[in-house]
Parts: sequence; C-alpha cells; structure tokens
Amino acid sequence: MSEQPSSTLADIPGLLRIEDPGREALTAHCVELTHAVYPHDQVYGRYCTIHEHIDCPPEEVYDYLRQGHHLEEWTCSLRDFAPSGTPGLWVGRDRLEDDTEIYCRVSANPEAMTVDYHCSWDQGEKLWMIYLMRVVPASLVLDRPGSVVTWTNCRHPYYDDNPHPGLSPRPDRPWVGDYWDLFYAGHTVEMNNLKAILEHRHRNGLPIGVPPARAVTR
Repeated sequence: MSEQPSSTLADIPGLLRIEDPGREALTAHCVELTHAVYPHDQVYGRYCTIHEHIDCPPEEVYDYLRQGHHLEEWTCSLRDFAPSGTPGLWVGRDRLEDDTEIYCRVSANPEAMTVDYHCSWDQGEKLWMIYLMRVVPASLVLDRPGSVVTWTNCRHPYYDDNPHPGLSPRPDRPWVGDYWDLFYAGHTVEMNNLKAILEHRHRNGLPIGVPPARAVTR
C-alpha cells in the first residue's frame, strides 16, 4: 500500500493566520480590506443578508415563520397561498408581476430554529429561490429579551437566466432576477413588516399566528 502524501497548513496557499504573516501584517491587511464606501455589487452581488431584533419570544417567532401561509401577511407581494395537490407544496401569487404563480415548500428545524422557504416562479418541480432564515434568542447574543432574526438569499444562476421561459404567462413579463438589485431594500421592508406584526401581537397579548385564508393546516 502506497503512503498517502502528508499535508500541513503551511502547504495550503492563500491562508492568513496570526502565525504567518504575523500580528502586525495581518492587522494591516484587515485595515486595507476595510473601506468607507463599497460598490453595490461588492456588497449585494452574490448574497443578500439582513437581520433584525424583534421584541417577541423566539419560540413564537419561529412558530410563526414555520407556517408558510404567514408569508401572506409580512411579505410585500406573496398572496393567496393554497395547497398545490403535492404534499407540503403550496402555490400562491406573486403580485410583483401580474398572473405570476409562486410555489413554496417550508423546511424548518425546531431545535436550530431555522426556517427555509424553497420557492420558484411558474413551476414547482425545482424550487431554486431559497430564503434562509434563523431565529436566535436575543438573550444569548444581545443580553436582552426577544429574538434576532437573520435572513440570507444566495444569487442562484437562475436569477440571471429564466430556466423555463415558456412557462411565463406572457412573453414580456419581467423575470424575478431583474429585481435582484432591489432585494436588500425589499427584504428590509418585509423584515420591518415582520417585526411590526409580531411585536404588536405580542405586546397586546394577541395570538401570534392566524389560520390560512384558503386551507386549514393540521
């Protein structure tokens, strides 16, 4: 049996650790990477992440988010969700564009309090628009009551090129990727909606969630 080649961290090109090039050089490099102004594409080109503190218990925030029909309340344009006929897959309308269907499946983990919305326009076979959300107890990270919610989108190649142009309701309909440069602003508006709804209901002792408008979940 031939010996496997050994490898150390020193063999890996591109690593910057305090041992090499040293504390002062590493600090200088980090200062060089820190700018007062950043181009929009450098900040939001491949990923879009936002975060917010919400004065509502994390378990209640998670429970609200994991029930996908609540997207109708806090998003700007997703409406009229109903079961698609495929278990776990819902279909609604994205009123960002006329006559546009959006499909959604929720993947949630109660232990980590993560909620991922797997979505797509026009078809429900490949859900490639994935919205990654996590609820963190604010007591752990901010030493205050409530929750910290993070939300990340990754720029899937399909944002730049509609994989199913023939499914568009009309040839001249804009594509969801045409709005990528507005994702940070749009998602910030939606996060503010989420914060307003949850804080209002929690503050006034109201039920946090509501039943689906077009179906009853088990």
